[in-house]
Amino acid sequence: MKIILASASERRQELLGRLIEKFDIIVSDFDESKVLFEGSVDRYVKDVALGKALDIKNKLNDDAIIISADTIVTLDNKILGKPKDKEDAFKILKSLQGRKHSVYSGIVVINTAKNVIKQESLATEVTFSEISDDEIIEYIKTGEPLDKAGAYGIQGIGGIFVKEIKGCYYNVVGLSLNKLKFMLEEVK
Repeated sequence: MKIILASASERRQELLGRLIEKFDIIVSDFDESKVLFEGSVDRYVKDVALGKALDIKNKLNDDAIIISADTIVTLDNKILGKPKDKEDAFKILKSLQGRKHSVYSGIVVINTAKNVIKQESLATEVTFSEISDDEIIEYIKTGEPLDKAGAYGIQGIGGIFVKEIKGCYYNVVGLSLNKLKFMLEEVK
């Protein structure tokens, strides 16, 4: 059966390639702003991932296994999305420095032939070291933080700021391979 990744994320595509040899990419048009954050980060990431997966399911004529995910960074139960601009990236990184924050992902796998939907979420705790304003400015100049939730990429240059991690590393990158492996086994 065809496997579809409902994501434009190059990081997710690379990670999925470690688990599955052949898959298609169909980018979801789901409007994430339709999902309201009502205090539960766990519920929020699962709902956004489900919205993306169902968007793709509704566009298909053939059966497939659809994989979608959503990853967010939270600090003090507030969602830190992708920065709007360089100033916002500075503000986000400054708020994270020297502190613990959580990275949550929602993963949804749908087997359209069996009409089975599996939803999971997980959280990873990340602690940043102290970072100087100059270090933040130099990091922003690389452009790396501008398209990432929480304004950093753990798998890239942003990894130098990470003092400690508790939980799944790949969750912070954008797709927990271990969690997804078991989810795929459950829907087949």
